[in-house]
Amino acid sequence: MDTSASNADIAPSRLSIVHIALQLGLVALLVYVCARIIQPFLGVLLWSAILAVMLHPLHIRLSDRLGNRWSAFLIGMVGVAVVLVPMYVVVTSLGSSIYSLISGLQNRSLTIPPAPTWLGDLPMVGAKLSEGWSLAAANLPLALSEYGQMLTKPAAWLASFAGGLAAGGLSFVLSIVIAAVLIAYARGAAAFALSLLELVTNSKVRGERLLHLTAATIRGVAVGVVGVAVIQSLLVGVGFFAIGLPAAGTLTLVTFLIALVQVPALLLTLPVMAYVFATEATTTAVIFAVWAFVAGVSDNILKPLMLGRGLDVPMPVILVGVIGGMIADGLLGIFVGPVLLAVGFVLLMEWMHERRVGDEAQLEGPAP
Repeated sequence: MDTSASNADIAPSRLSIVHIALQLGLVALLVYVCARIIQPFLGVLLWSAILAVMLHPLHIRLSDRLGNRWSAFLIGMVGVAVVLVPMYVVVTSLGSSIYSLISGLQNRSLTIPPAPTWLGDLPMVGAKLSEGWSLAAANLPLALSEYGQMLTKPAAWLASFAGGLAAGGLSFVLSIVIAAVLIAYARGAAAFALSLLELVTNSKVRGERLLHLTAATIRGVAVGVVGVAVIQSLLVGVGFFAIGLPAAGTLTLVTFLIALVQVPALLLTLPVMAYVFATEATTTAVIFAVWAFVAGVSDNILKPLMLGRGLDVPMPVILVGVIGGMIADGLLGIFVGPVLLAVGFVLLMEWMHERRVGDEAQLEGPAP
């Protein structure tokens, strides 16, 4: 037996294994380095892709009249204005309120109205709240010296929340700008996504299906979550403005935000109902309470009608993805969660179908 020939055959195989290992190591290192570079911008890029998918149907309609690039430019400018104008109004109003509060504290011109009579009747905490309110109305400096330590943590949280909200708003503006660029080059972006899915799934048909499913899921969540939040906040806001609440606009905005993060709007409308019953006539309060209650539970009717419409994925899968994604990744997870669950559900169903077909073929055996 010629051992030298066998050793010569083994040596190239060992070299090829080492060569493949080096290639895989270099690829893994490259992926890791690229991921570290992209990671700070990952949230912005995901939001940009989601916004581009959501706004692409509008772009198709506008591009027939304005052209491809002018349509993308108009969508980007309007989107930036929609975000920046309310942010400017809120920041200006908040800054003016803080300045007035500080000025009133410095020159002792700030006056606090007497505590309402119903405040002391609240169980457990009514007496303490009424006592603190009365002290602040009578002697504000003394009240601040006594209760100031209790307000430091809420004030720090409020400042941190305001800073995070401003940073989030600026990131969203950047996402809209990038989304407008993606819309202008939608065909190239779609071809790249399709090629990537074909490479991952090793099937052109499956890649096209997953691409369509991803786009349809994002648009379905946009209608079923954002659209429902807008409708519900408008219904609740009509009641707030009709009853003449002092902060009707702010409460309407808060309703939209809590509906967007899948928190029941009744958590806000129920305390407002109690306030209206304490300050308004009984008939007016009852009418408002009925309207606010119906508007507060309207999402339970609207979501089954609008969420996941036109998808092959069951609505409970989409709803679980929305809630789970929001808990895991915040507002971005509202869109990413259902997309991932929908893709996983489709792949699981196809895998089970292929296994079932293969098992049936084995049971039937070869044809005679």
